[in-house]
Amino acid sequence: MSMQTTPTKSLAKWAAAGALALIASMAWAQTKEVTIAHQDMLDPYRIVMESGELEKTTGYKINWRMFGGGGDVIRAMASGDVQIGEVGSSPLTAAASQGQDIKLFWILDDIADAEALVARNGSGINSVKDLKGKKVATPFVSTSHYQLMVDMKLEGVDPKTVTVMNMRPPEIAAAWERGDIDAAFIWDPVLSRIKTNGKVIATSGTIGKKGYPTFDGYAVNAAWAAKNNDFMVAFVKAMARADATYRANAAKWTADSPEVKAVAKWTKADAKDVPAAMALYRFPTLEQQASSTWLGGGAAKAMTDTAAFLKEQGRIQEVKPNYSDFVTTKYVKEAMGK
Repeated sequence: MSMQTTPTKSLAKWAAAGALALIASMAWAQTKEVTIAHQDMLDPYRIVMESGELEKTTGYKINWRMFGGGGDVIRAMASGDVQIGEVGSSPLTAAASQGQDIKLFWILDDIADAEALVARNGSGINSVKDLKGKKVATPFVSTSHYQLMVDMKLEGVDPKTVTVMNMRPPEIAAAWERGDIDAAFIWDPVLSRIKTNGKVIATSGTIGKKGYPTFDGYAVNAAWAAKNNDFMVAFVKAMARADATYRANAAKWTADSPEVKAVAKWTKADAKDVPAAMALYRFPTLEQQASSTWLGGGAAKAMTDTAAFLKEQGRIQEVKPNYSDFVTTKYVKEAMGK
């Protein structure tokens, strides 16, 4: 009898252990999935998205989801639908100011001259002061919106005298084609399209030099990041490699190159416009990322200045005492081996 029951009990125990292991592995498999929000900025790491290398090296299932603006990304992160999001400094600051549990961990790009205010040919707009009485489109709470409002303030233009319209990039392109708007503050790929029959009045770079710089970055749900540290470091390493490849070979990233085709595919841009548009951005190295210029201090300062402006505009209720609470150098430093 004992000889018969012992194997049976052992088999039962083995089956139970196997079931538990299966449940555990299923739970682990579920955690090894991430939804990453991206936009249409022309950044080198689109080659990582195209190659699938991050999925191969980490074993994670990555759901890449494209959004029309930073405000949409932030809302998706707040709802829990998105764990990591590509977002400009203005919507990032708005989210932090509202107490969202996020961390800026990577500077995708110094926007430099990659966003611009363009006036339609024949609109009579030759300077920011000429915007009075005109229709100007930009995605609200974006870096472009922030800099448009800042520059009007700096130039003494009362925003109440300008019709500032909230439009996503594709809507701006369509409105421009119809002749519904006089000017737009926007980024590529739409920027390249409207420049063909418009004049650049100001850029994010010229406004940044007046003390109001902007950037695009990657933010992560802080709790998710803490549980997925290895993925975060691998993600940072992959983006750093892509940026380094571009910096070393920018002249080879031509319209017919596989790299530019990948950027065009993931951003819905025209490949012929990509090389010139990418040249307007600056892509910080790992060392620059960790420095006081960016994640080590500069980003938090830019967010503080942006928050003060957003509050003045009635976009947020309060300015947080310390925006460095929403910035981390952890993953960049680990990627550097520090």
